[in-house]
Amino acid sequence: MKRSLGILLVLMLAMGTLFVGCAKDGATEVYFLNFKPEVAEIYDNEVVPAFEAENPGYKLKVVTAASGTYEQTFNSEVAKSNPPVIFQVNGPVGLNNQKNAVADLSSTDFYKILGDKSMALTLDGKAAAIPYAVEGYGIIYNNAIMNKYFALDGAKAKSMDDIKNYDTLKAVVEDMQANKDALGIKGVFASTSMSAGNQWRWQTHTVNVPLYKEFLDDAPDANPLATGLTKDTIAFKYGGNMKNIMDLYTNNSLTAKTLLGAKTVDESMAEFALGQCAMVQNGNWAAGQILGVAGNTVAAEDIKFLPIYTGIDGEEGMGLCVGTENYLCINKNASKDAQKGADVFLTWLFSSETGKKLVSTKLNFITPFNTFSDADLPADPLSKEVSKWMNKPGVTSVMWVFNAIPSEEWKNQFGDAMLQYFEGKTDWAAVEKVAVDAWAAEKALTK
Repeated sequence: MKRSLGILLVLMLAMGTLFVGCAKDGATEVYFLNFKPEVAEIYDNEVVPAFEAENPGYKLKVVTAASGTYEQTFNSEVAKSNPPVIFQVNGPVGLNNQKNAVADLSSTDFYKILGDKSMALTLDGKAAAIPYAVEGYGIIYNNAIMNKYFALDGAKAKSMDDIKNYDTLKAVVEDMQANKDALGIKGVFASTSMSAGNQWRWQTHTVNVPLYKEFLDDAPDANPLATGLTKDTIAFKYGGNMKNIMDLYTNNSLTAKTLLGAKTVDESMAEFALGQCAMVQNGNWAAGQILGVAGNTVAAEDIKFLPIYTGIDGEEGMGLCVGTENYLCINKNASKDAQKGADVFLTWLFSSETGKKLVSTKLNFITPFNTFSDADLPADPLSKEVSKWMNKPGVTSVMWVFNAIPSEEWKNQFGDAMLQYFEGKTDWAAVEKVAVDAWAAEKALTK
């Protein structure tokens, strides 16, 4: 009897283990390490439940890295027993940094729906990273405030159509600052966010404009990004032009320069949303942030874009900065089931009716996939503005070349030098020296 009870107990334990295993492992987990904090809640609250409802064999786990910490977070997470199976790289430099983790995507369904296959980044001739969002950025402005300014006696322009270069922009901005009380604003520009992890709008995005022109000068008939990737050194010959726009931002702001080191992107976007300023530099992804701020006073139809004018010759023909640093990869070191699940999720997100609706109306991505029609384009005002500027006669978009920046360390050193300049602790020549010296040093480390 004891022997029978023992056998029975062993069988029960075995079956219990089997049942627990089924419950635990019945669904394949797809772990996605998200790069974009501004859409974290949309992934958590809308994308995850929608995907799991339509794909019952899978469980989607989305973890969002804090702003400015993505690469460090990935390097930490990838060493764990359950690493991310979907992760992002920010261009050729980022791909090279993670080349030991990326899977060949050539035979995936996700790769098959990419409209222009040449947009994929490759390793050894095989697709390794697929772009998922084409984006644009520039100076966002509140059209209602601008029209209020144009109606003032002595206004320096009659409409936004008159602002086609830095000189006109500077004249308008400085006059608006002088008339800020009449316009009901605290300053023309929102805060230049310089706190740790919040400098990317300047040390990555603004610096793109002078780098683009320098690379274009070096090889007028070549792709400027490709030229930049070959540069072991830069002259930073248009550094003075960057000084122009950064001075304009910080001299005509609602925040004193000495306080910028504590300011965040969220704070600056809230300032714009609440009507405290007329302009802010950011990208089309910021539309949801602006419209989602509690107490927002800016109507969707008044949220518009202007290129980042810096005084470069010929800038009247330069448009918004348009491109992508948003490339998705699948981790070849994750389990085969997880890799399959990653393909299922990404294909679902960018081709199913539910997924496409979430992408267009919630995530607000302008995508490069052939599954999207014109009707699927994001309806948010800034994405519409990007499309308008991309198709504006006589205007050429400024290519994203910041993917050629050799490292995050270069960006951090450059950003820190700018903050020192804003605080009056150094001059602009020192900022330019950091840009040149740090580029050479960081590039040398990649050899």
